[in-house]
Amino acid sequence: MHNRFKFALLLPLFLFSVNVHSQKMSNKKLGKILTEVTDSISGTDGYWQASYKEMILIVITDENHNRMRMITPIAYVKDLDEENITKALEANFHSALDVKYAISDSLMWTVFIHPLKELSEDQIKDGISQLFYSAVTFGGSYSSTDLVFPAKKED
Repeated sequence: MHNRFKFALLLPLFLFSVNVHSQKMSNKKLGKILTEVTDSISGTDGYWQASYKEMILIVITDENHNRMRMITPIAYVKDLDEENITKALEANFHSALDVKYAISDSLMWTVFIHPLKELSEDQIKDGISQLFYSAVTFGGSYSSTDLVFPAKKED
């Protein structure tokens, strides 16, 4: 009876360790998931460009440094006014959640950055969805989901 008890305690730990190991994301797995969830995709392991609901999606990884970045261009910075930029920065704190608005190469982007190996399939799908909604709502609610952390009311 005592050995059965030990086995019963160790079995969940063994199953958990196998499950965690099997979830490590790689370029191969990520490429397969992106192919399944996007409308079209091109590129190679570590750099893809895809289309998702008419949105451009660029995915860049670095397996050696355990990094992954999904980005979507929104607008040229020269076409934005100060209010758009300020509201995007405020949204990074309140309503953009797992994605952020960022400026690089004269463009406003929405970005989702995550360690590659720890990334799950659900997080990939959720990240793409949040990129889409943050791009679509730019200039309006600047939000990536329905969840918003409220700002302090101004007097």
